[in-house]
Amino acid sequence: MITNVIELEKPRLLMGDQLKGRVAIVTGAASGLGKAIAEALAREGVSVVVNDINTESGMAVTQEIIGSGGEAVFHFGDVSQVKDVKGLIDMTVDRYTRVDILVNNAGLQHIAPIPEFTEEKWNQLIGVMLTGPFLTTKYAFPHMMAQRKGRIINISSTQGLVSAEFKAAYVSAKHGVLGLTKVTALEGAPYNITAVAVCPCFARTPLMEKQIAGQAKFHGMTEQEVIEKIMTAPAALKRLLEPEEVAALVVYLSTDVAQCITGSAVPIDCGWTAR
Repeated sequence: MITNVIELEKPRLLMGDQLKGRVAIVTGAASGLGKAIAEALAREGVSVVVNDINTESGMAVTQEIIGSGGEAVFHFGDVSQVKDVKGLIDMTVDRYTRVDILVNNAGLQHIAPIPEFTEEKWNQLIGVMLTGPFLTTKYAFPHMMAQRKGRIINISSTQGLVSAEFKAAYVSAKHGVLGLTKVTALEGAPYNITAVAVCPCFARTPLMEKQIAGQAKFHGMTEQEVIEKIMTAPAALKRLLEPEEVAALVVYLSTDVAQCITGSAVPIDCGWTAR
């Protein structure tokens, strides 16, 4: 059971109507960070395309947004597959005529020593978390170029800045996302397209909860020991991030006032990388 949970309200940020009427794609939006990001953008008046491979949960998020007065549509798709990504971008443009914000959030985790890390798991994680952001960027880019504006926000991790044992594919993918972000920022600059990598530490999400159980089994610890000795020990603030905190940062980075933040890795890590 996760302790030190911070209860946060979900207010609109003080952005006026900067984002009202814009269109966003959020991958992996059926739960966790993606869900919080999709909901936060919708509260700012953004039309949100909720992308995920979990149809039931993705539809539930979409209905929650609509029920709260927002605009959203669900689109099933595996971001590691070219056909699915093309379908995602095409549907968005067909429905809304444009793509203003792309949030590459879809992710998964697998923990194993390198000798035991199967090629299948390596390919799966790299496919979703590195090839996926490349494909969505590749196929959204021409539309952003044509409208001469766009915001691409890649969800990396503090483990895209530092490292950790037994996470070869995850760490490699998240480091790779930082390189992709820099290239995207340079190529996008002439078209007013920005690219930023957000680097959260451990956040209270379903993916993280599974990781706690996996780490506990692997290290022979209790789940609470994993939280205290592995997940929060390196941080200055000894707690987990709340998804709404990451979502608020993504909303800010989507606005015009954040236009000069591009090509950057932006930590939101409770002081993890301060040491």
